[in-house]
Amino acid sequence: MHFLPEELDNYVVKHSQQEPTLLKELSRETWQKVLNPRMLSGAFQGRVLSMISKLIAPKTILEIGTYTGYSALCLAEGLQQNGKLYTIDKNEELEELQSKYFEKSTFSNQIQQYIGNAIDIIPTIEDKFDLVFIDADKSNYLNYFNLIIDKMNTGGVILSDNVLWSGKVVEKLDEKDIDTKVLLEYNQLLNEDERLETVLLPIRDGLTISRVK
Repeated sequence: MHFLPEELDNYVVKHSQQEPTLLKELSRETWQKVLNPRMLSGAFQGRVLSMISKLIAPKTILEIGTYTGYSALCLAEGLQQNGKLYTIDKNEELEELQSKYFEKSTFSNQIQQYIGNAIDIIPTIEDKFDLVFIDADKSNYLNYFNLIIDKMNTGGVILSDNVLWSGKVVEKLDEKDIDTKVLLEYNQLLNEDERLETVLLPIRDGLTISRVK
């Protein structure tokens, strides 16, 4: 979803850094072969993720929700030379496509893939994190937050995607809409939790940056 008029949005994209060739290839193959390709982060948001990661220069990154690996490769661009990125997705059918592009990248030795339930996997990762990107099932955002908050390094950053949920967060809530209900609670938590400093950016479908004090 775009919150700017199309002409202005196109201008923003045109005057932002363009995606690397490898990511163009991954994007093309995702749109050709994978169900729901709109779940892809996309070129503009990918450059935003890359820039944030480069500014932080994390040693450890956790991504919850790999999809086809596009956002992982963007985040990996900011990793320290000996850094590690852990990425988790429950869809085993996408593992081969993820691996294909991870192996083609210069970060192949720094990316650790997990296939399975993130709620079970996160407690098994012994590292603490400098950067976390949450972009998975919205109904579990609160659960993911509770699992990672004590594994964050001081000054670490939590990025949360789709927090505006196509504008549903400001519409009348349907009590049967669990995803929107959880996102409303989650957005309030990020804004009120005294352990965090939070800014919600109206980029695409909403991206929150939360810094751990």
